[in-house]
Formats: sequence, C-alpha cells, structure tokens
Amino acid sequence: METIINYFETIPSLHRSILLVGGITLFWLLEGAIPLFRFNYKKWKHAWPNFFFTLTTIIINFGLAFVLLKSADWVASNNFGIINWLPEMPLWLYAVLGVMLLDFFGAYLAHLVEHKVKPLWMVHLVHHTDHNVDTTTGNRHHPIESVIRFTFTLLGVFIVGTPIALVFLYQSLSVVFTQLTHANIRLPRKLDKFISYFFVSPDMHKVHHHYVLPYTDSNYGNIFSIWDRLFGTYMELDRDKLIYGVDVFPDEVANGKIGELLKQPFQEYQKPTIKVSEK
Repeated sequence: METIINYFETIPSLHRSILLVGGITLFWLLEGAIPLFRFNYKKWKHAWPNFFFTLTTIIINFGLAFVLLKSADWVASNNFGIINWLPEMPLWLYAVLGVMLLDFFGAYLAHLVEHKVKPLWMVHLVHHTDHNVDTTTGNRHHPIESVIRFTFTLLGVFIVGTPIALVFLYQSLSVVFTQLTHANIRLPRKLDKFISYFFVSPDMHKVHHHYVLPYTDSNYGNIFSIWDRLFGTYMELDRDKLIYGVDVFPDEVANGKIGELLKQPFQEYQKPTIKVSEK
C-alpha cells in the first residue's frame, strides 16, 4: 500500500492522461464486443460533443489544480480533517476511508445537490440529455458543472483531510468508474448485481439515466454504492426497459450540438409529459 501511495503522490500528468485515453479506448472497444444496446448512431459523430466537454473539464481542472494541491498540503501539514482526527490505523484502512469519504463529498453529495437545486440541475442537464449513453457520456459535463464538481471535491479535501496522494488516487479511480458505468456494455446480470453491492455497476448507474422520474433522481454514486444504499437513493430498473435522455429536453438533434448544449442551462425547458415511470 505504501508503494501505491508513494506513486500517486507524484503521479505524472502523462500517466493520468494515459489512464483517461486508455480507459475510453478500452471501453469503446468493449462496447463493440458486448453492447448493452445496439444504437442506431454514428459513434464518432455522437462522441464529438462529449469529447469537447471532456477537454473543457481537463482545462478547468488543470487550471484549478494548484488550489487542490495547496489545500491537500495544508490539511496534511496541519493534521486537519476527519481521517486525521481518528485513532491511528493501518495505512490501507486510512487510504480506503479517505477515498470513500472523498467519493461521498466529491461525487455523491455533489450529484445529489445538483438534482435538488434547480439552477444546478439546469447545468447538470447537459449530462442527462445524451440519448445514447456510452463511455464518452461520462465526461459530458458543462464547464460550469466542472467548476461545481471541483468545488465539492475541494470541500471534501478540507473536511476529510486527505493528502494529495489520496486525492490523486480518488480522481484516478473516479475516471475509471465513470467510464465503466457509462459504457454501453452488457455484463452478466448476476455479476453486475454482485458488483453493485460494493461498487457502482454499469446497470446500477444507467438507471439514473432513465428519462423520467423517479429513476432520474436515484443512484447518484460514482465509485462506491454504499452512499445510495445508506441514504435511500438506490433504485433498480430492468436494463431492457431503459430509455435515455430527459423528458424536459427531448430534442435529440439539438442535444447533440455543442452550441445548444452550452446554452442549455440558460433555456426554459418543456414541461414533462410523463410524470410516473413504468414500474
């Protein structure tokens, strides 16, 4: 574990880039081999706006990285935060607790708040208006949302007290799980269900992308499924009944244009025509 921590403390930017690009490439290939749905789309055309938002997220996170570094160094040097106030524990437990709590603040809580606060929901809608969810959808976030997510992660660093090694470990795992859970792949049902008891599985997260309530407001987790199960936001839906998108922005053509997506948070949406989803 000490070797892993030491590696992530100084992980090169090149390695993080390889993780991002390599993950997308791997799951892109798996989508062709074991697809969940056979989408009638041009994959590269669909991916273009998602890649654009991936780039904006990278630029924003890179530009704000010094804030994260300074904050992580401060909590470490001042012994500040939850995991630093707990009794001494093995390094592996310290790392697991740190990553789990960062996952709560940086992913679960941020995601939940985005769904409950209308201005933030309008920003987050860009992620939900993808009608063909695949591995590239995972990074489809409006630039404003990238700032919001960064803010929650920063909050997590202060409250949890995570050193930079655990921050980078969390972010690396987050990238992989985001790509995995959005990937258009079909795992054996029993395997997916087993995974969901501990981690967010592909089928579990895709329920969140169903186009109507109450499923849209469920399964907020990114890495660990414990938060949804603990706070009562876990839901299930047969994956064969999934319909992607969101009922308040139903125009699939507009939802595939970068210009429209950048304006989407500032537009009025249509009233939903369906209020209760199939059971």
